[in-house]
Amino acid sequence: MDAPNSNINLHDCRDAFAATLEALAGSEQTIIAVCNDSVGSSKLGGFKFKFPERLVNVGIAEQNMVGVGAGLANGGQIPFVCGAACFLTGRALEQIKADISYSNANVKLIGISSGMAYGELGPTHHSIEDFAWTRVLPNLPVIAPCDRIETAAAVKWAASYAGPCFLRLSRVGVPDLLPDDHKFELGKANVLREGRDVTLIANGTLTHRIVKAAEILASQGIDARVLNMATVRPIDEQAIIAAAKETGAIVTAEEHSIYGGLGSAVAEVVVDNAPVPMKRLGVPGIYAPTGSAEFLLDEFGMAPDAIAQAASALLKRK
Repeated sequence: MDAPNSNINLHDCRDAFAATLEALAGSEQTIIAVCNDSVGSSKLGGFKFKFPERLVNVGIAEQNMVGVGAGLANGGQIPFVCGAACFLTGRALEQIKADISYSNANVKLIGISSGMAYGELGPTHHSIEDFAWTRVLPNLPVIAPCDRIETAAAVKWAASYAGPCFLRLSRVGVPDLLPDDHKFELGKANVLREGRDVTLIANGTLTHRIVKAAEILASQGIDARVLNMATVRPIDEQAIIAAAKETGAIVTAEEHSIYGGLGSAVAEVVVDNAPVPMKRLGVPGIYAPTGSAEFLLDEFGMAPDAIAQAASALLKRK
């Protein structure tokens, strides 16, 4: 089906995360928010006001923060551990591996301002490796919602899920793409547009861009299928295999390195089950420079018209 509710209003997914977490905490006393001096950037101000005894601010100490989350989970609480994605995953990867993944602790890791959302702060603040680092770990679902509706649904799912997960949220505004009653299902892609000539796959901030790219392709007589692949692990293998067999070509786009992220995950499924021509769009294995997220995405060939051009070129290889 065509993407419902797509409009020009842009929304910060962090707002949907915070509002949903506050609502859940009102009825579930075991929900705890843990952060690394990031009450503001994690949008936890309202949570702190309503539930001051249930917000733990450990300061700029991400390794300790993950350990605190694991301890709370061992004590029967449901901790949502929030911090800038680049530091949560980069600094605390050992703790995420041992204390969360290996221990299968019921901790919800919330990577805030992911991708290149901190663009003006430069390479040290880009989080373009986090898919690769987290999706390799057993027991750890990796999720990147495409809009505020999917964010709220994913937070509700995470709170009810008996195990750890990593939820990747940008601060870059995105339009609504999914219906208001959307229910998040782990490992299930959403078909936002049917198509038979080529498939475009993305998640997070790139999903609305591939929707626009499909519209450009349609004006050129090219019928593009659009998949919102919010779950990077476990990935929807059936949707990928069907796309490969039915459309014969796949383009992925992600706010991440082309190594180890969504494109790599899709390629692994394709090469094992239904090899077809592919093009992976993302950061090409370099440290992304300083600049706004929108500028950097365009520079790396992920403007809607550039995605459409990549798809058109790929069709020549079918």
